[in-house]
Amino acid sequence: MYRSHTCGELRASHINTEITLSGWVQKSRDKGFIVWVDLRDRYGITQLVFDEERTPKDMMEKAQKLGREFVIQVTGTVIERASKNMNLQTGDIEILVSKLDILNESLLPPFTIEDKTDGGEDIRMKYRYLDIRRNPVKNNLIFRHKVTQEVRNYLSKEGFIEVETPYLIKSTPEGARDFVVPSRMNEGQFYALPQSPQTFKQLLMVGGMDKYFQIAKCFRDEDLRADRQPEFTQIDCEMAFVEQEDILNAFEGLTRHLLKEVNGVEISEFPRMLYDDAMRLYGNDKPDIRFGMKFGELNDVAQHKDFGVFNDAELVIGFAVPGGNAYTRKEIDQLIDWVKRPQVGALGMIYSRCNDDGTYKSSVDKFYDQDDLAKWAEKTGAKAGDLVCVLSGPTNKVRAQLSALRMELAERLGLRKPDEFAPLWVMDFPLLEWDEETERFHAMHHPFTSPKPGQLELLKTNPAEVKANAYDLVLNGNEIGGGSIRIHDKNTQALMFDYLGFTEEEAKAQFGFLMDAFQYGAPPHGGLAFGLDRLVAILHGKETIRDFIAFPKNNSGRDVMIDAPAPLDDKQLQELSLKLNLKS
Repeated sequence: MYRSHTCGELRASHINTEITLSGWVQKSRDKGFIVWVDLRDRYGITQLVFDEERTPKDMMEKAQKLGREFVIQVTGTVIERASKNMNLQTGDIEILVSKLDILNESLLPPFTIEDKTDGGEDIRMKYRYLDIRRNPVKNNLIFRHKVTQEVRNYLSKEGFIEVETPYLIKSTPEGARDFVVPSRMNEGQFYALPQSPQTFKQLLMVGGMDKYFQIAKCFRDEDLRADRQPEFTQIDCEMAFVEQEDILNAFEGLTRHLLKEVNGVEISEFPRMLYDDAMRLYGNDKPDIRFGMKFGELNDVAQHKDFGVFNDAELVIGFAVPGGNAYTRKEIDQLIDWVKRPQVGALGMIYSRCNDDGTYKSSVDKFYDQDDLAKWAEKTGAKAGDLVCVLSGPTNKVRAQLSALRMELAERLGLRKPDEFAPLWVMDFPLLEWDEETERFHAMHHPFTSPKPGQLELLKTNPAEVKANAYDLVLNGNEIGGGSIRIHDKNTQALMFDYLGFTEEEAKAQFGFLMDAFQYGAPPHGGLAFGLDRLVAILHGKETIRDFIAFPKNNSGRDVMIDAPAPLDDKQLQELSLKLNLKS
């Protein structure tokens, strides 16, 4: 056998026991007359000792030649460590080696395999298999495993059945671009990789499975924004004979279970907020409610003076920064420069200081008196010692800009504490959104989302006002899950396709299989999908999903380790009946 114990297992109770260990050389310290070697595996580190008094000369020379990341096997006796290391679980003991075998030598790694490494992200992604040996990455993957197992255990106990759905499916026109796969056996035809298992989970409800879940790999060929991946993982769930309340209760239960079992945190309240209120108060549909700084709309108290910047704006809006009056003019100027960055896009920022004596000092004192500024403070909930930050412009644009500023200031103020968890349901999204480029409506979620009860007729008269029977679960300012009650009858689904601009022929060509299925007794159903990568990161107090994926892609969608995507050779192209038409 290669080992009798792991490198994290041995304790003082094992002293005088003969054992066998295998692992990687973390580092060695050669004092000439004695050599210490730290041996590492997934479970920990154990110190080995070779000394000239008790170790044969040939083995001593062999030990002195061990390099970093050599794979070795040793047999020896557990002895008490003279200088104990309280930072190691095995720090009370060491192994007096009696036999040493080198199983595999190693080149010098391109970066140090330590918790704090000297390797930059690019080089670590190229040698990801080495990066995984480091504790931070290894522990992230173990943490992901723990979360995934808890999900499976909980949903299974709640009567959900795990069912796999296909990866080779039909391309559909909604959502992001599909990754497509040519079919050799069906010349000129293509599969698509699923953006989600949406239609299949609905078909499983038609099939009577009642409660389904799947840890599903999903694919989207989209331009990668910050911290996105072209392939990602969902906890995909669907339930039959349910209303919205049933689904919210079911997945509040799962979220509570994960927070308790994984983080030891008890959560009692899952507040609910309308989409319109989230946009009005926080400027986005996934607000972080661990802290305040709610928005106050200032049109009625800011557009009555001769200040064109505000008078010409569709919306004037601001929020109060707690303790922000302590900021120096230089610090406020830095904030103004921050919102003017291209990533935010504001033209500037107006501010008002709320002094301790009840007076106000603004960057626009020329236009606004103390009574005006007092109303700004009232609208934003500002108190003495606070700073009111104000932006203006087109409604949707300025809300997004102020939301970015709110999150930046919360980060600087230490209000986004990773060990605090604040879940929130955001409800009643618009069913449709207008696309100026195509001059037609698109489904805000997907075309199978049901309108709120009683609003179906409104589709005919004012489709922009129709609310979806949809909900997102937000945790600490991140959307971790979203879903809806689905359309389950053919006529309503046909009406939805009509408002999305599909002809009857197009709808049949793209989704005829689903429409046909609805004719055979489809039950009322709905569901939700969690983003597993994002959920795991937040539960671990992080927000970067790449750290919790074994082999992630870079921001260009490339796997630099295996150098993918890569060209096909001419023979493969010929077999697939493909001809390249590359831009020069």
